[in-house]
Amino acid sequence: MKVATAAYPIDWHDNWASYADKVTRWVHDAAENGAQMMVFPEYGAMELASLAGAEQAGDLAGSIRAVSDRVAEADALHAQLAKDTGTYILAASAPVPEGDVVVNRARFFNPAGHMDWQDKQIMTRFEREDWSIAGGGPLKVFDTRFGKIGILICYDSEFPLLARALVDAGCEAILVPSATEALAGYSRVRIGAMARALECQCVTVMASNVGEAPWCEAVDLNVGRGGVFCPPDKGFDATGVLAEGVLNQPGWTYAEVDFDQIAEVRKNGAVLNLSHWDEQLPRVSAAEIAPF
Repeated sequence: MKVATAAYPIDWHDNWASYADKVTRWVHDAAENGAQMMVFPEYGAMELASLAGAEQAGDLAGSIRAVSDRVAEADALHAQLAKDTGTYILAASAPVPEGDVVVNRARFFNPAGHMDWQDKQIMTRFEREDWSIAGGGPLKVFDTRFGKIGILICYDSEFPLLARALVDAGCEAILVPSATEALAGYSRVRIGAMARALECQCVTVMASNVGEAPWCEAVDLNVGRGGVFCPPDKGFDATGVLAEGVLNQPGWTYAEVDFDQIAEVRKNGAVLNLSHWDEQLPRVSAAEIAPF
């Protein structure tokens, strides 16, 4: 499977046509370069808030309303683009109401235009303390024609038990859409994605927002790049990096993901982190304080 992962600028749009043209251009560009799966970042959908005007887009609560009002239209656009290009598309996540709360939802489209989604599980301090976004659920594994795919949205990738739950359900690759405002935040997610690839002996695919959007407080500053990570083991790159873009430079990063190779390294790798995971369990409760 050839995957394309985005370093995506959040732009101001004066009208729907501007937004639709941008997303269509990005999708067709990736498809024309052979991508069979595309990964957009966390909260990239915040650019939809610009359609409601500067006052609403600049207000945290107002921006949620502005984006959620246009998510259905954005979903219809992505579904049609997935059908037109015959690709899988993980759309940029968006804050959407779910009952009495607002969740951070990444919607996933298959080549037939069918949509499912993954909600973020664990909120950052900004999401829970300032923006009132709540954890959604449940974790899902998507059985695609290439292999089984999971999604850990940004901060979720920093929690190994979430990835392990996906892998226990058969997951072979994990998509990591992210939104980080500083190099430190980007580094945390990148390290998390690389660690999950190591311990789960899988491939992780990280997408980022890049650049400034001063009109939208939620995503006013953005640092990142696209990256595709692997276990540094048999058949994979020794650095654990399959592909990586240039920091803060917009565009797609491409990589080939071989699911047979994932199965082989899980079976015959130089190390067998996935198989040996359970050996931790009787030991993690046995730590003692040793006078020294």
